[in-house]
Amino acid sequence: MPATVKSEFSLALNQVATERGIDPQVVLETIKAAILAAYRKDYGSADLETLDVELDPVTGEAKILREKEDITPAGFGRIAAQTAKQVILQRIREAEKKAIIDDYSTKVGSIINGMVLRFDGPNVIIDMGRAEGVMPASEQIPGEHYRLNQRLTFYIAEIRESLKGNEIIVSRADRGLVEGLFRREVPEVASGAVEIKQTAREAGRRTKFAVATTQSGVDPVGSCVGQKGVRVQAVISELGGFEKIDIIQWNDDIRQFIQAALSPAKDIEIIIDEKKKTAVALVPDDQLSLAIGKEGQNVRLAAKLTGYKIDIKGKNAFKEETKVKIQEPAKKEKDSAKEEVKKDTDKAVSDTKPKKKKAKKSEKKANEKSE
Repeated sequence: MPATVKSEFSLALNQVATERGIDPQVVLETIKAAILAAYRKDYGSADLETLDVELDPVTGEAKILREKEDITPAGFGRIAAQTAKQVILQRIREAEKKAIIDDYSTKVGSIINGMVLRFDGPNVIIDMGRAEGVMPASEQIPGEHYRLNQRLTFYIAEIRESLKGNEIIVSRADRGLVEGLFRREVPEVASGAVEIKQTAREAGRRTKFAVATTQSGVDPVGSCVGQKGVRVQAVISELGGFEKIDIIQWNDDIRQFIQAALSPAKDIEIIIDEKKKTAVALVPDDQLSLAIGKEGQNVRLAAKLTGYKIDIKGKNAFKEETKVKIQEPAKKEKDSAKEEVKKDTDKAVSDTKPKKKKAKKSEKKANEKSE
């Protein structure tokens, strides 16, 4: 049998069908619809329902039919070929875009290097190589200023559907960025010897995260800090140089964990209510400002990290408050005892009054009889 030589049209058709993972017939139907639209645009026709398109899947030759009669205008073959080409190119672009989106869908939750490409209102468009990412205002670090061609590290937050199609949303404010940077900077975290258990972050200001080790002999906090703080400083520099990072040892004992979470404050006593998920932290008076933090930031992040609502109280103030609470019931008990004694006295007095009245009445009657 002689070899079959496929035309450019047939090759392009098969390429689109393979890349999109769809039946070539579906692509042919799309091209037919586009050719019919091109015919209406150039020649006009009110009765499109009566028209049909015949398309050769091998050569790409197109014919316009009305009730099976060929009414293809002279020179329309060039228009049909151009239309088919545009449809195929569009399908190829869609296939490439879908392949890119599918690729980045597997990278959601990881960090990536990118470059600031342009600004779209409050949004920043990021060049990530094969694709462009969008960083909305809500995902930007407050107070951080971006400039064109600036290279930064971003966290791939999600793939979001919009009017323009699927968009890759990247973030600089997500806590996942801090976790990803430590995975990059700390080999023990990357290998799994040190595990990041929980993270609480207020972007641009402070981050607290708890770490634990899965291997004996490994110091999780020391591994993340690095020699002379070199590892944690590398992460802080990537975040703009102003964000503070507290690395805390994870502890299954919630009291000790809350104590560590409230660092740099020390000598803290914890009273736990496990049912209500609340805790009262008794802090020395000279440590109150450290425990609370600026605008309550330290205790707020500690609450996010531990999952407990934390109430900060000074030790002296708490002792005075407890003393008053103890004295009040005693005073009430004493007052109630006095009240009981008074009631008993009043009752005794009231019981004697009727007897006196009866005695006076009997005395009066006796006097009347004697008279």
